[in-house]
Amino acid sequence: MNVGNARRVGIDAVGAYCGSAYLETEDLFAARGLDPARLGNLGLRRKSVAAPGEDVVALAATAARPVVDALTDAERRSIRSLVVATESPLDLSKAASTHVHRLLDLPRQSRLFEVKQACHGGVAALQLAASVVSAEPGSRALVIASDTPVPTRGSYMEPAQGAAAVAVLVAEEPRIVELELGTSGCYGYETPDFFRPAPDVDVMDTDLSLMAYLDCLLGAFADHSERKPGVDFVRSYDLLAMHTPFPGMVRGAHRTGVRKLSDLGRDREQEDFERRVAPSLRFPEQVGNIYSGTTLLALISAIAGAPTDERLPVGVFSYGSGCASEFIAAEVVPGARQLVAGTGLERELAGRTRLTVEAYDAAVDRAVGFGVQDAEVGGAELASWGTGGRPRAVLTSVSGYRREYRWLQ
Repeated sequence: MNVGNARRVGIDAVGAYCGSAYLETEDLFAARGLDPARLGNLGLRRKSVAAPGEDVVALAATAARPVVDALTDAERRSIRSLVVATESPLDLSKAASTHVHRLLDLPRQSRLFEVKQACHGGVAALQLAASVVSAEPGSRALVIASDTPVPTRGSYMEPAQGAAAVAVLVAEEPRIVELELGTSGCYGYETPDFFRPAPDVDVMDTDLSLMAYLDCLLGAFADHSERKPGVDFVRSYDLLAMHTPFPGMVRGAHRTGVRKLSDLGRDREQEDFERRVAPSLRFPEQVGNIYSGTTLLALISAIAGAPTDERLPVGVFSYGSGCASEFIAAEVVPGARQLVAGTGLERELAGRTRLTVEAYDAAVDRAVGFGVQDAEVGGAELASWGTGGRPRAVLTSVSGYRREYRWLQ
């Protein structure tokens, strides 16, 4: 599929950690006095909740651990790049990937850096990693998108704000998704739809953000069309995975795309949505908006819910406020659905602990975020919520701003 490049590059393995606990969005609506009539438009059933001690580093390492553990020694040594995408950084200089690198015991012959561009960060990191792997035969790159948003309590944003991490291993001859290099459509410009001028302050213009998202979908696909003449929004892709701030936004984006970019009749919109888009929402509707990792989680969800194990073309749309966007053409590789099922993500989502709103508020209050100089954390809260039988990283203490982590088995 790669334009001007015979080598196949893409996602060879995936991992995700969406927390060990969740909050029902209906419970939060009731506790905050939000209008229940808006719950249906949101389209979210649950939001994932990070335990105290689960910061972006801990989430990232936990998500990636099964991916790394499955590699042979030679394959592990081939990881030449480790990129963490986040908009919940722990330091203004030091990349979160350095902590993750140590927790995963990866080779020192690696590029370690961090990427930021709101919710587009994860896909931007994926594209960068694919380019590096394409240029370095035999190498691999590990991309992890991890975020722990500070909830905007009492707002309609809060029910949609999840916490999780998604890891993808980029390699040649990928077993899950083959990326089409050279045809991605990009579209971006400065707009104040969302920004975070302080670690605990989110400024959002909801209406502007929704309009910018739709504008970027049309603009990115137009650029994609110029790079890939003849491509069609409906007929060229059997699956669509889009950035999912909430499922209702994706439903509106699909409607806009169908009406502006295709000749599909309005009487067929719903059928097209259920067939090509709905599979991508199965996981996000149980997790919430996880910012830099949301599009990647939607892609994994689309693969898990694919109608067949055969090769399927998939269109991926990523949007990050501020704003930047990209439309990517890819193909789901035969057998990918079983590999995604093998991660156990669906089982883990079903096995999480349900929290009361009071327990959720207490967990948020005990989070150790940006700029903390000293703190004792421990893993008691995470252990009480259950570890689900997999190793999980946890922040244990902060001393003189230095963070220490350990693994809970």
